[in-house]
Amino acid sequence: MAFLDTNTTIDFAFDAQHIWHPYTSMTQSLPVYGVVSAQGCELTLDNGKVLIDGTSSWWSCVHGYSHPTILAAMQKQLSQLSHVMFGGITHQPAIETSKRLVQMTSDNLTKVFLADSGSIAVEVALKMALQYWQGRSKPQKQRIMTVKSGYHGDTFAAMSVCDPDGGMHTMFGNNVTKQVFIPAPTSKFDEPLNQIDNDALETAFTQYHQDIAAVIIEPIMQGAGAMRFYSAAYLTKLRQLCDQYDVLLILDEIATGFGRTGTLFAYEHANIEADILCVGKALTGGYISLAATLCSDEVASGISDSPAGVFMHGPTFMGNPLACAAATASLDLLLTGEWIQQVKDIETHLLHTLPAAMKSTQVKDVRVLGSVGVIEMRSSVNTATLQKAFVELGVWVRPFSRYIYIMPPYTITEEQLTRLTSAMLVVADTIVPNKNNQTLISHG
Repeated sequence: MAFLDTNTTIDFAFDAQHIWHPYTSMTQSLPVYGVVSAQGCELTLDNGKVLIDGTSSWWSCVHGYSHPTILAAMQKQLSQLSHVMFGGITHQPAIETSKRLVQMTSDNLTKVFLADSGSIAVEVALKMALQYWQGRSKPQKQRIMTVKSGYHGDTFAAMSVCDPDGGMHTMFGNNVTKQVFIPAPTSKFDEPLNQIDNDALETAFTQYHQDIAAVIIEPIMQGAGAMRFYSAAYLTKLRQLCDQYDVLLILDEIATGFGRTGTLFAYEHANIEADILCVGKALTGGYISLAATLCSDEVASGISDSPAGVFMHGPTFMGNPLACAAATASLDLLLTGEWIQQVKDIETHLLHTLPAAMKSTQVKDVRVLGSVGVIEMRSSVNTATLQKAFVELGVWVRPFSRYIYIMPPYTITEEQLTRLTSAMLVVADTIVPNKNNQTLISHG
């Protein structure tokens, strides 16, 4: 097995001059750190410093880095068939991945569309919903309803169902489709549905159901929107209203799926089923991009009865064999059930350690569910400043907005997790906001 030479020199000057990074400016770029290798739960920088990864590379590397099972599956597939078009062709890696997804998800989800990223999985789900109603002779059902503070991706249809205030709607004007937004859930996790949420849902469905093709929502946890956990009873009510008013329910489990919230899929907290389900991120263990959109027989039948007669989507890298090989290996690791105890252990640790952050006057809230731990500050933090502080403490934590959070790999050790949570407490306790709402780190 060949490994990357960890003495590789990172050309930071070229990077700064020519390469876009997520949500950054090319004239006022944020600092970046050069990674040369990764193993287990650790990232090795070009200067030799080792960081414990608290983000699982944006929530995807649930088995850690360089897992031998996933690497072996990818190496075997790479030597046999790395890519082939999916139009008119099939292959066993796609079949094996789809078999496992049908096995792992709710019984009604029987059809699998293999996409190449989470955003595309959402685009596919929205197109499925629109085509379904064409096939059911209700073409007027063209709008999508969702809740505020949500996030579903950066492509145009996905943007249209992201938060209308904190998202990207305003900068792209009328190019972003105007959807129907209702208030974000306020009923807390493990609590009943409150009257405010109940009334908001009832009112929205009564007013808009004739034009609504589907509701899309991140079940239980709103990820990039606010890192908030809400009541399972909200999902139960939402499912009931979708059935009552003839509206499809799309559940976006791209961030929450595959164990993150303590159940294999977050919708299991509410014991409901989706009409359409989106998964991604941890699908391949974070080793290569792949996502999937699953739907019921009824949705597939409606799409097939639409004027087009076929579902109108087909990415070039749909069903990529190499990605499917990684996904099959990742899903097999999950099917062993080892993740259940791992996530419980992470949750127990987070519940015992993070509440100490509330001693700081700058901390507004602490939230924990499954392997997700969040410290919410009272004002927005400076990502670059805090990231530097975390690197100095030997961990990789990337805050955003007001949130300092971790979603570590499930394979993390107690010692590594302790270093992560200790760093979170130290940094949260030393934040001093100035008048321009820019984070300062106190050294007193």
